[in-house]
Amino acid sequence: MELAVLLWMVFILTESTSAEADQYTRAVDWLSRYGYLPPPDPRTSKLQTKEGIERAIRVMQRFGGVRETGVLDNETIKLMSTPRCSLPDIVGSEDMLKRRRRRRRYALSGLKWQNTDLTWSIHSYPSQPHSPSLSKDLVESILTHAFKAWSDAAPLTFRQLPNNSEGPSAGGDIRVSFSSLLHDDGYPFDGKGGTLAHAFFPGRDPMAGDTHFDDHESWSYGGDSSSTDLFTVAVHEFGHALGLSHSSTDPSIMRPYYQGPVENIQSYQLALDDKLAIQQLYGVKNSRPSGGVDPKLPRLPSPPPPKPTQLPEPSFHERCKGGFDAVANIRGEVFFFKGAHFWRTKRDGSLVSLNPAQIHNFWIGLPQGTKKIDAVYERKSDSRIIFFIGPQYWVFKDTQAMSGYPRPLSDWGMRTERTALVDRVDAAFVWAHNGKTYLFSGGKFWRFDESRKGEQLPREPEPGYPRDNSLWSGVPTHMDDIISWGEGDAYFFKDNQYWVLKNGGLNQDGVTPKSIAVDWLRCPAPPSTSTTNPRIPKDCRCDLKGSSSSVRSSWILLILVLIGDFVRELV
Repeated sequence: MELAVLLWMVFILTESTSAEADQYTRAVDWLSRYGYLPPPDPRTSKLQTKEGIERAIRVMQRFGGVRETGVLDNETIKLMSTPRCSLPDIVGSEDMLKRRRRRRRYALSGLKWQNTDLTWSIHSYPSQPHSPSLSKDLVESILTHAFKAWSDAAPLTFRQLPNNSEGPSAGGDIRVSFSSLLHDDGYPFDGKGGTLAHAFFPGRDPMAGDTHFDDHESWSYGGDSSSTDLFTVAVHEFGHALGLSHSSTDPSIMRPYYQGPVENIQSYQLALDDKLAIQQLYGVKNSRPSGGVDPKLPRLPSPPPPKPTQLPEPSFHERCKGGFDAVANIRGEVFFFKGAHFWRTKRDGSLVSLNPAQIHNFWIGLPQGTKKIDAVYERKSDSRIIFFIGPQYWVFKDTQAMSGYPRPLSDWGMRTERTALVDRVDAAFVWAHNGKTYLFSGGKFWRFDESRKGEQLPREPEPGYPRDNSLWSGVPTHMDDIISWGEGDAYFFKDNQYWVLKNGGLNQDGVTPKSIAVDWLRCPAPPSTSTTNPRIPKDCRCDLKGSSSSVRSSWILLILVLIGDFVRELV
């Protein structure tokens, strides 16, 4: 019996180790395929170094907008399994990899069409067994509207040609086809899921501009969870065919991962990042697109019944896990933002609700698909609320976004020591100690004087900035967010802990981290952890549920009596 148990344990351990090794091998292959690692060289048998793989994972995590750890955690493995475009995210040498370690706005391939009157054709259509809801006419209508998304933003025109000629250059500049597995271009598809499509950059090569969709996918118009929306993937791939690389910005149609359907393709407009990218290549369009439907475009049928747009509610226990994207003191209440939701604590320390609220239902004017907030703060001069998401920011009056937003983060004039503009804010707060606004990004911080009311554009940091985050001694140098609370104290939040710098001090090495979950969010304390809620009087002797110690003693006494009766029964 003991031998059987021992053999079973050895088998389980061996299987576990083998599975981890296989997962690691597949991850290295994924990183090589999408440009984060150089491809292996069979002539030299050169192995990837541990440091190089960790560095590549960090770049991939930052590009994909997940927590940057350098290890294959569950969030990273899930992102690697997400359906996506098969073009690499990092195009070029090790030098390019170094330059892409920080999140960038739009990315250009360096190639463009020399003419702006472009032609396109369809060489093959999606097969009916895999995509039964798409007729040939509907496919043409969807692709026409996908091209329109780009011609609305730049001086480009697209004319469809009939596919009735032979030869490699027949069918115009951009030739669309639905293919599967090996299809004679050197970039085979992998069946349903995984890679969805790819396109070739502009140029003189016979395949320049060609756009291929994996025919094994189930393509649809307004895809549900069991199919893939053709329009959003087509807009993305046509961006490549026009000369754009992948972008790490959210929102951007050029992110490499499938983003799901849009609400109305007839009124769809590109995000700011994508507009700036295409205009960098082809210039700005003189006339703005009209809000109505162009009568020259092919008519689309009524879209399928709308799917619920509400994101799944996270369990209220999620608040106890920490890892908040942003924390803000707004009107004396503290908001904890996580994903597309937030929790809110009142002045007396009580939670408005154990269940989170949806961000876009409360803050009217943020993008419908907002997945995370980078930083938020309330401006003290006029009580406006500023949201930072990627390379953009919004200004709110109460819970309504003001007109003219979003605007680019470059308005703030934050530059690194190498004069590069910052493209993301990690944390932001107004320090009650001096009334100044502090913005943090990439281990540095900038200080602003916003004492004058109203919008002052462009903004400029105070002289002598940026400075290094290490000046805030005793707290993490890469925090999730910061608020000012109480008598001007600064509260630094990181993962599931927070630190307090008292009374305007910077050099406080003796700061002890405390639990966000226990002190702020009414979560049960782990064993041997006492609560230190900054808003509960120190002489309170209550536990988390408000029950006194005498009640607990009564329960213990009752249990002892029951045990005694049980023993006497046995005797």
